[in-house]
Amino acid sequence: MAKRRKPGSGSVHLRKDGRWEGRYVVEYDQRGYPVTKNCLARTKSECLQKLKALREACQPPARPKAIVSNMPFGDWLDHWYQTYSMPALRPSTQQEYELRIYRHIIPALGKIPLNQLTEADLQQFYCQLKNQGRLNRTELYGPSLSDRSVRGCHITCRAALARAVEEGLLPVNPASGCKLPGEGKREVRVLTREEMQRLLIQAKEDGCYELLLLELSVGLRRGELLALQWVDLDLETGELRVSRQVSRVRGKLTVSRPKTDAALRTIVLSPAVTEQLRRYRERVDSRWMFPSPKKEDSPRDPAAVRKLLRRVLERAGCPKIRFHDLRHTFVTTALAYGMDVKTLSAVVGHRSSSTTLNVYTHVTESMERQAAAKIDQGIGKQEAPPEEAREAQRSAMTTFTAVPGKRRKPGTGCVTQIGDHLWEGRYSPRGPDGKQRSRNVYGHTPEECEEKLKVLIETMKAEIQAERRQFREAADTA
Repeated sequence: MAKRRKPGSGSVHLRKDGRWEGRYVVEYDQRGYPVTKNCLARTKSECLQKLKALREACQPPARPKAIVSNMPFGDWLDHWYQTYSMPALRPSTQQEYELRIYRHIIPALGKIPLNQLTEADLQQFYCQLKNQGRLNRTELYGPSLSDRSVRGCHITCRAALARAVEEGLLPVNPASGCKLPGEGKREVRVLTREEMQRLLIQAKEDGCYELLLLELSVGLRRGELLALQWVDLDLETGELRVSRQVSRVRGKLTVSRPKTDAALRTIVLSPAVTEQLRRYRERVDSRWMFPSPKKEDSPRDPAAVRKLLRRVLERAGCPKIRFHDLRHTFVTTALAYGMDVKTLSAVVGHRSSSTTLNVYTHVTESMERQAAAKIDQGIGKQEAPPEEAREAQRSAMTTFTAVPGKRRKPGTGCVTQIGDHLWEGRYSPRGPDGKQRSRNVYGHTPEECEEKLKVLIETMKAEIQAERRQFREAADTA
């Protein structure tokens, strides 16, 4: 009679294909059904070894045997995070906490008994982080850790020790009196009107015009912008619903709810932006408003968009800024043009108007000039400039022309020389059925081939658009 395995150790059986399969129950779902993981091997002994490794990998972190005051600070910190902190954190925030706890705090302070941890130990630890705390990219940023990261480690230690005080393990919190580096706000760069024009001109050349136009028009967070789907936009009324965000968590692209309840909002777009998105909709065959050019049925990667913006800024001759600075630019520009703070706070998804005023508004050179002019009008009795001059100043446009990239833009086909005096142009779009279709044109010069290719592209786009309308009509009828 075969021996029965101990409960909780998993199961092993021989499959019909001759391989051995080991299964282990990880947890039970809300309905009470088991959630399992499996491993495969050619022999039973190999399968048992793999099953043992799988079982150990699925085990939760070992909890301290006893919660006592002289337990190692690392054990208490892990217990506090797993029990009290982690369940209430978003996945992206969990990643930040785990980096602080398991790569910075525990290696440095984890072996000190909890009741022997002093303010001096913590203060020395923060100084070490500030001077030699960076773990990677030291060749780019130097050995010191940023002030924000040092303060984050302190916040984590203080919260864990405060819980220890509440549970009677410590009489006082040793982190309460530590001195920390200043908060030091990061320098923010707001684009001028002329720089925004150059940015959009170059973006049209690089194939990201609609993405940057929408960002400069409503100031969405990067994750919110990339998570937009066409069902979120009403092309008749111009209403845009923001209900999700895209972020990268532990190397995987994740779609989740926005960071706060105030971020769940509806924005009304201007007629010009709505019309531009209507024309853009005809060229996009995806449920995502800004789909990934590499992965099917996936939004753009936030990291890829950051690199794209850097390239467009460089070609447009604009200063190097973060993608989030475009949000700052929108808020500051909206206030400069007279939008009231309460409405603006609702548009950008802030809980309170004070956040909008304190964090996202910046005094620009044009705003300083306008303030000086108003002072001259009120105190110096200087007359305001004529309306015609102000209108001409508002309508002034940049003379910048886009810098062509080394690669052809998506949707423009390709041209290849196939003979001494013969060039081939090819266009290969996907139809409404998802299948790729290709057509070719030929010319004796590259210029002649380019002209013929333009005509071919327009023709094929019209055909695909007509087929798409037929598919929609058939779906509506059904």
